[in-house]
Amino acid sequence: MLSKEDFAVIKALNKRGVYQKDIAEQLGVHPKTVSRALKRGKAPFREKKKRVCKLDPYKPTVDRLLAEGVWNAVVILREIQAEGYEGGDTMLRAYIAPKRPLRAGKQTVRFETKPGQQLQSDWGEVTTVIAGAESKVSFIVNELGYSRRFHFWCTDSQDAEHTYEGIIRSFEYLGGTTEEVLVDNQKSAVLKHSARGVVRFNERFLDLSHHYGFTPRACKPHRAQTKGKCERMVGYIKHHFFQRYREFESWAHLNQLAEQWLREEADQRMHGTVKEVVAERFTREAPTLNPLPVQRYDTAYRETRHVSWDGYVEVRGNRYSVPSILTGKSVNIRIGLDDSLRIYHGDELAASHQLQVASQGWVTVPDHHRDLWRNVLQVERRSLDVYEAVAVWS
Repeated sequence: MLSKEDFAVIKALNKRGVYQKDIAEQLGVHPKTVSRALKRGKAPFREKKKRVCKLDPYKPTVDRLLAEGVWNAVVILREIQAEGYEGGDTMLRAYIAPKRPLRAGKQTVRFETKPGQQLQSDWGEVTTVIAGAESKVSFIVNELGYSRRFHFWCTDSQDAEHTYEGIIRSFEYLGGTTEEVLVDNQKSAVLKHSARGVVRFNERFLDLSHHYGFTPRACKPHRAQTKGKCERMVGYIKHHFFQRYREFESWAHLNQLAEQWLREEADQRMHGTVKEVVAERFTREAPTLNPLPVQRYDTAYRETRHVSWDGYVEVRGNRYSVPSILTGKSVNIRIGLDDSLRIYHGDELAASHQLQVASQGWVTVPDHHRDLWRNVLQVERRSLDVYEAVAVWS
């Protein structure tokens, strides 16, 4: 006999237009049972007596995770095992299966790409614990359109420089570049997307694309589903990696675990759409990737400064020395994501420092100002006759 829950599922699926045969197959009953239930139009008066099973005490936890958008049985199993569940995953999957049709979602057209053609890029965000403190983590996900192999990198900013760094790290992880990179309309890549479909890309993003030899592509506004593969990976990372690992010693530790998890789990998964292990499918895409350039693209922040009369430039509240020959001139500075500071005059590197914490003061390389101080402290030499003449007049 059908339970009230079964009858509710039958009504919901029938309302969506699902065939009675498919409903019956999903519930494990005869199609006539489904037909009779729909004709009756109400739940049965008597419910089939349920057997007590190992999963019963943990169903509230399972329902909570489903409500939070966690539908992966492996992740849910780990959660309830931590609470003491001793059963297997078969019982858990059987409990989740009837609920899946009720999962919110949208039907979209799937876009497939040939090997080596496209890398899709997107940002995600979670809150986790790093070095004992609650921290907001931004992570950039870059996924190959054909093999579905992906890479992600965690950081504390989603600005242009971190976007470019994330794409480069993914190219390096994958061992090559693609023909094109598809991005959303974030300002780090796209400045304007007209109604006629004309895209104006960020100048530095174009510079990056020329350096790595890919064609930049942008999703149509309000049509991010054209980048759906990558957006699904954002959810996959949240519901797998960040539910398995919840505390990290440092940012370096976080990214180290991320790459380990990618190789040991994400690359080895059977992809539900292509019905193939990702790592095996990647073996056919890897030879089609373009080689990496000899020189890595410089993702540093770029700014201009004026050298003061005493041979310093001010950067983020501190003063850093440059050779005294540049006093009064304009210089270009580059601030790396690793807090390195490089100062250029034209194309020539004039000075390099490591950024200090705010308001720490002055950072000086003695050799920079040796000529300057030699001129300041130089003692004028005079003949003794001068002092003798002064003595006579006095």
